[in-house]
Amino acid sequence: MDNQNTEERFSLDCMEQSGVSISGFSDEILLNILKHVPSHDLVLSVGRVCRKLKTLSLDKSLTNHVTLSKEYLASDDAVKQVVKELASEIQSLSMSGCYWLSGNTIDQLIRCKGLVKLDLTGCRLTSVRLSKILSSLRALRSLAIDINPGFDSNQLSTESKATLSQVSELKQTLYTPSYGVVPCCTSLERLLLYFEIYNVTREGATVCCQLMVGQSSILHYQRLQVFYARLAPGDVNQTLMNLYLAVFSVRVPEHLRVFVISVPGNSSWHAAKSFLEGMAINGALEALQLPRTWVDRSALQHILKHRVPVHLNFSRCPSFGNQVIHSVLDSVKDPRHLVNLNLSGSFQEDIDCHVMEALVSACPNLKRLNLSAAHYHGTPGSDEHLCAVLGKLKSLRSLALPVCAASDGMKNADQAPRDEPALSSSLLLGLKRSARVGVQTYRADPEQRDSESSHSFRALLEGNPFLEELELMGSNFSSAMPRNELANRKEQAACGWAGQIGDSEVAELGGLAFLRRLTLAQLPGVLKGTGLLQVAMRCRDLQVLSLANLGTLKNMTYMPALIDALPHCKQLKDLRLEQPYLNANTRFFQALSQCHALRRVCIVSRNGTFQSDAVMSFMDSCLDVVMCHMFMGGTLVVCRTLQKALQDRFTPQRPALNVVIYPLLHEDLALLIRDIPLLHLDEITLFKSRVAEDPPRLWW
Repeated sequence: MDNQNTEERFSLDCMEQSGVSISGFSDEILLNILKHVPSHDLVLSVGRVCRKLKTLSLDKSLTNHVTLSKEYLASDDAVKQVVKELASEIQSLSMSGCYWLSGNTIDQLIRCKGLVKLDLTGCRLTSVRLSKILSSLRALRSLAIDINPGFDSNQLSTESKATLSQVSELKQTLYTPSYGVVPCCTSLERLLLYFEIYNVTREGATVCCQLMVGQSSILHYQRLQVFYARLAPGDVNQTLMNLYLAVFSVRVPEHLRVFVISVPGNSSWHAAKSFLEGMAINGALEALQLPRTWVDRSALQHILKHRVPVHLNFSRCPSFGNQVIHSVLDSVKDPRHLVNLNLSGSFQEDIDCHVMEALVSACPNLKRLNLSAAHYHGTPGSDEHLCAVLGKLKSLRSLALPVCAASDGMKNADQAPRDEPALSSSLLLGLKRSARVGVQTYRADPEQRDSESSHSFRALLEGNPFLEELELMGSNFSSAMPRNELANRKEQAACGWAGQIGDSEVAELGGLAFLRRLTLAQLPGVLKGTGLLQVAMRCRDLQVLSLANLGTLKNMTYMPALIDALPHCKQLKDLRLEQPYLNANTRFFQALSQCHALRRVCIVSRNGTFQSDAVMSFMDSCLDVVMCHMFMGGTLVVCRTLQKALQDRFTPQRPALNVVIYPLLHEDLALLIRDIPLLHLDEITLFKSRVAEDPPRLWW
């Protein structure tokens, strides 16, 4: 902090000596600067500096569209003041994820009579409070809300229902079986649904999905253009989704252009076939995602015929990847418009490089491509390699790639994956586990080479220097952090080819000057971690870093390099670290405390240890950290003691503080996860591939 203050004083002195002051800038320049200032700071701080800044802070370009989402320092009093001073100006207000604001603060929104767009996802909202707000917002056309247990549509007033009848965009997050306000929204053009319902209540009772009589008759939405549904695991979510889909079994909306359903596991719907037939006839399809049990290649070809899709997602559809690519090549009228393509987990066999080359040639404008949860084993010494093919995508900005696809292959017999060591007794031969054919497992070798990096991987990075997001993940990686089950899963053995990707390849990532988000998971070849230092020093804009299961799992040999790298991460906002036997000691937290922009930290470690005083010192140093999640070892008493100490000490200064310290292997962890704000749970706590997950511009 002292260094930062010294730099600020130095810059101000230079400006005074040169005769330049901020008041000398033009209004246009100042407005462009003020666009990056949080709304509550504009009202409470900037507007009080001088008369000129007071006038500019009230400019319509700044006050018509107000975003409080992720402005974690915005307290209840600050938000109330913003609403009070800007109520007559605000047309669009996003409070998504503002879980810390009180219900009384939400009530103040009745002042904003001119609101056209309102996002209250994650806020404290009851049906009575919603009714009062909607009754005052007659101009509202776009709404995002949560439907929590206890919601009763009968408590909505006539005036609020009149407002809902004019809403054309609705986003609902469902925590209880309900239609929410959908039956009241008879003018919908865009409907987004997030199903977050658990099968069992906290008390152990089974959740019933039977809805009240009269709620099930949803009108046929002839104007609907966008339908999006994302489901958390659970049978109740799938049952409720089928009820929402009932309207499509009668008639597919004529202008439907986005149809996305993201379902974990298998999903069945009796009207799927007739719906797909109707979709093949109607709609100018732009975005499509279907459960794997719904569609085959012939149906997909009919749907894509004469269409111009921008987003296609067929993740978690085994053995369907090549079929999707062939359907795009054979059926799509103009595949050059395709921007997002997600084929994560859709290849039963290795990725076919020749098929991918045809795809790249036909779709040169791909910006986001997800090929994770697959294998690629190229021919050693061959000029045709997947990385070389992907290097031709000059528009690529986000890429998810299996680790083995970055390898040049086994260069000699000495580097080939070794079988399990010979068993000393013939009596144990029957207990030996057979390896998967064609996918040898990797076993770390301390003497493994750390010299020249993969030629193919280097070609990929040189061909795509403008990458902003990169996920390099092992094909067999699965996170130890559960969603609805116990955290007792064991790490699967890494692919033998993945072992060829080590510190030198990670160091090559330092050449990506525009990299903002980086995920590295299940890279057994990363032993020393020296490449992380190169990334930290050269990727100046890195904001999100996720590391999981690097090197040997029982000995975190890259920790010293990570400690050296963290102080260089000046723009880092989110850090997720998952590694068994991690020792979060004083040195680690001292290095982490030098990431001054840090806001969220999540550490997941089976049998990991931490030092409570080091965590307290870290939180005391990093004033902007509002989320600290640690799922490690230790007793429940120790974890709860530290969590309470952090909450008692820092909550008064940080209204949005969310602290969870809990044993990873505790049987009640799944219940605890329910209390984590969905904003943090979905974005950082739970591990998942995020490249090309959703269509572009899905919500404002």
